[in-house]
Amino acid sequence: MDTPMETPMETPAPQGNNRTEKVKEDLRALAHDAEELIKATAGDMSEKAKAARSRLSDAIAQAKVTCDQLEERSRAAAKATDQAIREHPYESVGIAFLVGLLTGTLLTRR
Repeated sequence: MDTPMETPMETPAPQGNNRTEKVKEDLRALAHDAEELIKATAGDMSEKAKAARSRLSDAIAQAKVTCDQLEERSRAAAKATDQAIREHPYESVGIAFLVGLLTGTLLTRR
């Protein structure tokens, strides 16, 4: 069998994906904690507490929207990067080599 077998390549998780997941988890935890705080202070009827609860509710809603947008942008960037590398594999390796060489040179200088 002289013809090489083509095997499907799995797309590795991008390096920044772990950081994105951590940020998403942190935002979700913050939103959950804030919602619990709102529930816990439901009996406080002072005007300051009502205003603070309202602002906190708005902030939670905005954080959820931001989290969703961050997730979508991260996913799009990962797909674009994957596509660019697959379309230009040799150029990608060359660029990575040059960046590594430049970084190594700069770090070893005194």
